[in-house]
Amino acid sequence: MTQQRLYLRLPATSANLGPGFDALALALSLHLEIKATAAKTYSIYATGRNAGICGALEQNLLLHTYKSVLEANGVIPPPLALEVNNGIPLGMGCGSSAATRLAGVALAAHFGGLDWNRNQVLTEASRLEGHPDNTSACWLGGFTVACERDNEVEAISLTPRSLWQALVVMPTNPLPTPLSRKVIPTSFTRSDVVFNLQRVALLTAAFATGHGELLRTAVEDRIHQPYRVDVCPLLKKLLPISGMEDILSVTLSGAGPSVLVLVQAGVNTAAAKELVRAHAGDEKIEILECHLEMNPALCRAESISATL
Repeated sequence: MTQQRLYLRLPATSANLGPGFDALALALSLHLEIKATAAKTYSIYATGRNAGICGALEQNLLLHTYKSVLEANGVIPPPLALEVNNGIPLGMGCGSSAATRLAGVALAAHFGGLDWNRNQVLTEASRLEGHPDNTSACWLGGFTVACERDNEVEAISLTPRSLWQALVVMPTNPLPTPLSRKVIPTSFTRSDVVFNLQRVALLTAAFATGHGELLRTAVEDRIHQPYRVDVCPLLKKLLPISGMEDILSVTLSGAGPSVLVLVQAGVNTAAAKELVRAHAGDEKIEILECHLEMNPALCRAESISATL
């Protein structure tokens, strides 16, 4: 019989970007790729990072999202044969859960015949994720500004005028997002709120115009990073290098524990990496070099012939 196989390619993301807590995010050129076909039983062939977790049939966020979305809409989930190639580190503040939930919702919409448009997929994934920043950047690409209104996500993607390079600096151990959120206060002073509002506006303008010299000031934050340094000590070590060499900015990546370092476009990153390692001290780190992903998430259905 002929059926539609779905191919998905979703980028990693770095959210918050300093002052843009739960609002701003950036898509990065590390990807989760999935090929899915309806089958008699569930199966997953996984390669790439954290293949053991991605390939498990139990406690699998991708399958859980796929099944729960369809069941909530009164559809019996058809089993899938999945090929997963994961390039996004799990639990490191690089948007792995947002990419996985988006994939699960997209699979549900496709194989369950939900007839959802792209914004409905984005809205549902954001609802499951709990905030729209990572999901919007993952789905739309580029630098995104996102908010929720009347139970829908309104988001816009900007193509930065200057395509700066990105270094994702990862410590050894992952950090659960709930633990990172737990240390943030529930209220703030007016001066802190105004401080962040000014920098969110400046940061958005800097990305839109390519003024990299503004990033060092624009990523300053008083809402979440000062409270997260205790659970993300790498951030405290690397914040002082912002503005040194060709380094434009240093921010926590998402909820951490990774740190995002933006570097001037077109430069040799060797000096920046050396500076990062020197300030990390004895802490064991991995540095992933990538560029800003400008393309939206790819969802492509292909007709194939298969015997079930």
